[in-house]
Amino acid sequence: MADPARDDNLARDPAADIDAALARVGPRLRAVRERRGATLVQISVASGISPSTLSRLESGGRRPTLELLLRLARVYELPVDELIHGPATEDPRVRSTAVRRHGRTMLPLTRQPGGVQAYKMIIEPGETSREQRSHEGYEWMYVLNGRCRLLLAELDLELGPGEAAEFDTHTPHWFGSANQLAVELLVLFGPQGERMHIRAAPRRVARRT
Repeated sequence: MADPARDDNLARDPAADIDAALARVGPRLRAVRERRGATLVQISVASGISPSTLSRLESGGRRPTLELLLRLARVYELPVDELIHGPATEDPRVRSTAVRRHGRTMLPLTRQPGGVQAYKMIIEPGETSREQRSHEGYEWMYVLNGRCRLLLAELDLELGPGEAAEFDTHTPHWFGSANQLAVELLVLFGPQGERMHIRAAPRRVARRT
């Protein structure tokens, strides 16, 4: 007797299966982006794909190509197969590579391209330049180990382990090791966000006798 299930599989149209799989890619791309809290513009900047193309991909108005899927897979740090078929559960682990610049080691702790970005930062002592800079955004820092000196416009602050500070980065600022030892920080940076209302005490300067 013939196997009806086997006959049904033989009768299936491979092209129809491909079309059905590609039709599911758009909603999956939108779900991944929204889960990461990213906008079309942010994904566009990270991937080099125009916002209009991204919008058409998510709505099903444009058929995804391998090149587009490879770019998006790189941005989302996901295998292309997961964008097509979808994972049972997204891997929660953050895979990142430490970046070392000018005596500072930064380890990214977040992987989404938008929203607040978190870093573990290790700053070695011995920086000679304390030039204060300003830029767009808002920043929080928490001292994990060591002592951190923070110059914030005319303020001169020193933070120890367990202390934190927050500030608008439009204000000229610089921070680094407060002594001859390395300092470890948890740093959060974002374009906007709620203020944590945690303040550091002004740095005490010994009086000369």
